[in-house]
Amino acid sequence: MQSKVEQSKPPLGGGAGVIDVEQAEAALVEHYPRLVRLAYLVLPPGLGRNRRVLSAHSVTQRALPRGRTATAPPALPAQRGSAPRTGDPGYAYVRLRVLRSALEAGRPLRRAAWPRRSQLPPLLPQVWGLRLFPKSGGADELALDQRLSALSGPARAAYVLRGLEHLDGSAVRTVLTAAGCSDEEAAAALAEADAAGPADALLQSPEFDPCSLHARPTDLMRRRQHAKAALAAVAALLVCGALLGLPGEGWSPDGAAAPLYAQNPAGRAALDPASLTRVAPAAWQSSARTDFSVWPARGSRTRDTALLRRALAVWARPGESVQVSATPGTPAGAPPGPAQLLYAGELDQARIVLFYDGLRIVRYAEPQHGTSGAALDFARVDGASAPQSGAVVLDRSDGNVRYLTAPWVTRAAVRDLLRPSVAAQPLARSKDGVTAPFPSPALAPAGRPCTGWNALALTDAAKTRYATDLGELVPAHLTAGAPDAPHEAGPADWAATACSLAAARSHGVRSVNAWAYARQELPEENGTARWVCTRAETWRGGGPRTLALFLPPGASAAVLAAKAQGAPACGARVPPVLAGVRWKSRGGNWYLIAGGSKEVGSVSAAGTTEAGNVLAVRVARGAAVTLKGVDADGVEVSPLR
Repeated sequence: MQSKVEQSKPPLGGGAGVIDVEQAEAALVEHYPRLVRLAYLVLPPGLGRNRRVLSAHSVTQRALPRGRTATAPPALPAQRGSAPRTGDPGYAYVRLRVLRSALEAGRPLRRAAWPRRSQLPPLLPQVWGLRLFPKSGGADELALDQRLSALSGPARAAYVLRGLEHLDGSAVRTVLTAAGCSDEEAAAALAEADAAGPADALLQSPEFDPCSLHARPTDLMRRRQHAKAALAAVAALLVCGALLGLPGEGWSPDGAAAPLYAQNPAGRAALDPASLTRVAPAAWQSSARTDFSVWPARGSRTRDTALLRRALAVWARPGESVQVSATPGTPAGAPPGPAQLLYAGELDQARIVLFYDGLRIVRYAEPQHGTSGAALDFARVDGASAPQSGAVVLDRSDGNVRYLTAPWVTRAAVRDLLRPSVAAQPLARSKDGVTAPFPSPALAPAGRPCTGWNALALTDAAKTRYATDLGELVPAHLTAGAPDAPHEAGPADWAATACSLAAARSHGVRSVNAWAYARQELPEENGTARWVCTRAETWRGGGPRTLALFLPPGASAAVLAAKAQGAPACGARVPPVLAGVRWKSRGGNWYLIAGGSKEVGSVSAAGTTEAGNVLAVRVARGAAVTLKGVDADGVEVSPLR
């Protein structure tokens, strides 16, 4: 809950004259939460949330005048919607100092000049052993954060001054100019902020409140190992009196990697770019295997030793600023030995490297300029066959996804699964097999109606296979048919059920099968309905997600009847499935409609038993009903739940 101080709007202008330090301190203390929020929103997102929080408090606490007095900033006219105290020069002064420091933090370091204090990690405040970050918001806050991340520093400042401080365009330009921006930069920042759209209320969200924080521990095992390494180093210095130098070329070649805490021959070999495995371009043509192990090394940076060294070092020792993600069940540890290089190149203003170690695909990405904001992603791919190793995600940006396709893929296309009658759209690829960007269903905002679902169609010498992006490095392979004998999905197999794939996002999914297991004549001559179950199998083997879907006649999308996680039903080992749903006829009567697979011999509910695998019984709306089935051997078949 926001404090009363934060909820009240601070003054927006200042008068000409002299500011004494007591006046500035009073304004800073009174409006500290709002000033820290302003700094947090303007600071570059690439710093990471923990450092952003600490830097926001640091630049705010350093906003007082260095001497006893200071010159007041230019006066601003009263703004519509501002607080009553529009003439407080103390607040205007400290706000300008906070804004100037936050903008300086986002400027690149120059070799010919000393860095500004705000461009360095904060000395105070410091928090040891904890990571701090604001409370998580909803989808709207996440969307706003992504929009702010795409803006330049001055544009973020313009956006926040207008949305949080309620300044008009002229006042924003005056403040930006006073904060060190040129007239051209201020005008460009206003135009860029205009294009981002309004979000005044969201700027007050706890998502952007660095005074209301969550705390989590840092890497406890690494901290313990660091302590042991430090003790060993001190003991060695006392005994030998020798300076322990860092191995190799020191810190800089490792980019965003954390300090070394162990050295051994196997570990050094795994971090040596010269030891990487590079498969010959034509090796897949004569290999008995068709998986990631026969992918050649591709991209324009495969010989960039410095980039590969940084990627391997961050893989082994990701620093606190590195954004690390892993699919469920995927270990995120260091490479066990020299890995295989799949790709190294530049794409969408980033340098990207892909590795394969026999168990995982590892993706390292860093900005084209510098290493701040590096990302490290892990995905488990052990036992991948040709259908599951046809493509890997290289990049996601602006709602689009780009893939690196397998060397045996001869053609790539995009097909909307909800429109099987519309021909697939050819997808351009570079000579390295990198596809053109296209909209990804995994990046669609939560809550938006499902009006389309794109799948990647990959054609090789044998057949065309479909896969779809579920938010992970490897797209999920789509199949159809009975669980014990699935086949490659066709254009119409997922037409009514594609939107249900959203339930399997970010779950470590290997493949998803759709099985139309029953057809049922509805009562009162309401037509024929279909029953479909979908089952998402995972790379880790456990935790499959199963959905039973009911498709009434004439409907374009299926209705969710039941769902389960970890249930054996609708799987290769236990195919039988049974589910029920309440349905209202065109005559206004309510029924319990139940459908089972062919293994179900009879279905019972509400005191009625019918032979076969379907049942329709009239029930009162909201009445509690127990559903069960029995197979041909008399073994009970429980409904999916």
